Amino acid sequence: MIVRETEPVTLIGGATVCPAALERARRLAPVIIAADGGADAALAHDTMPGAVIGDFDSISDHARARIPYSAQHPMSDQDTTDFDKCLANVSAPLIIGVGFSGDRLDHQLAACNSLIRHPWQRCILLGREELVFLCPPSLSLPLESGCPVSLFPMGAVEGISDGLRWPIGGVNFAPDGRSGTSNAALGPISLSLTAPKMLVILPETTLELAARALIDTPARWPGTATP
Repeated sequence: MIVRETEPVTLIGGATVCPAALERARRLAPVIIAADGGADAALAHDTMPGAVIGDFDSISDHARARIPYSAQHPMSDQDTTDFDKCLANVSAPLIIGVGFSGDRLDHQLAACNSLIRHPWQRCILLGREELVFLCPPSLSLPLESGCPVSLFPMGAVEGISDGLRWPIGGVNFAPDGRSGTSNAALGPISLSLTAPKMLVILPETTLELAARALIDTPARWPGTATP
């Protein structure tokens, strides 16, 4: 394990970083780490990462010269993404990722894949307009009536819900079958899922309540990060 923290962590990726999103993430998750080229994005926003993890094919020489050598953790594995490497080597109550959406669709899809591959992590990917996270086995969210809620399956999964305009009970979700996009909250909602395969997509304005809900829920999927 490279990073062990008792506070939430902000993880900066190599895509475009919205300054407002970064500032909101930092207020909730004050510990800063970077995924490879995200180190340059961190420095560009006057932020020194406490650790940089990745294969180091994107980080600039300038960033490597500025960041303490002890904080640099290059990993040569080419079978996993830099985001994978971070999720496997960070222990924290919550990770908020910025700079993982908005530039390239293939990178966004890979990041969503990484969330599924590391289901024990509680990680929110924050974009300019939306956020996404893997739903734990059960979760309650104090949403306002009319708040958009989208559920997208990354594998076969079923569940039950309370407080959604269109309940999900009895639906067999699959990426090549039924999805749960374009739903909405009637007020506070609760979700229970059968497998670590369902992504929850919410407006970015819900970041603070989503972060608190993920930290507070005792339910989590089995698995462990790298020792």
